[in-house]
This record gives sequence, structure tokens and C-alpha cells, in this order.
Amino acid sequence: MCCNEGRGRRHGHHHDCECGEDCDCGEGTCECGGGGCCCGNGRFQRRYQTKAEQITELEEYLGELKAEVQAVEERLADLRK
Repeated sequence: MCCNEGRGRRHGHHHDCECGEDCDCGEGTCECGGGGCCCGNGRFQRRYQTKAEQITELEEYLGELKAEVQAVEERLADLRK
């Protein structure tokens, strides 16, 4: 997942470079010096989201969490049978 795709941006995750190593999205480059990091495209990237973007992203995240809770509850129910 690239830093422009949801959680990476929100949680500050590191991402893989073409060389197979992690790159830091805050830096946009990898120690290998390659340009393979998805974040190091050389273009300006916004640092802040609008209120509407934050709401949309958090609503999507909440949906993912609810689905995860449901899956855990179903797994527990199966194990208790």
C-alpha cells in the first residue's frame, strides 16, 4: 500500500522500495538511493487533509473496524460450539 492509499498516510507506515527495503514516507526515498519508493515521485504532496477528507477516511476506517469486530465475534462463536 502506498502512502497515498489510506492507512499508510494516516498511520505513517513505511513502505517497500523496488530494492525490497523499507522507505520512510516522510523522506520519500530509500537508503539505496533508488527512486522506487511509491512516495518519492518528486511531486508535491499535501500534508493536511480537509475536514471532509478526514471524515470520509475515518468513516471508511470505522467500517473496516466494524467488519473486523464481526469477524472476531463469528470466530469466537464457532470456537464455542
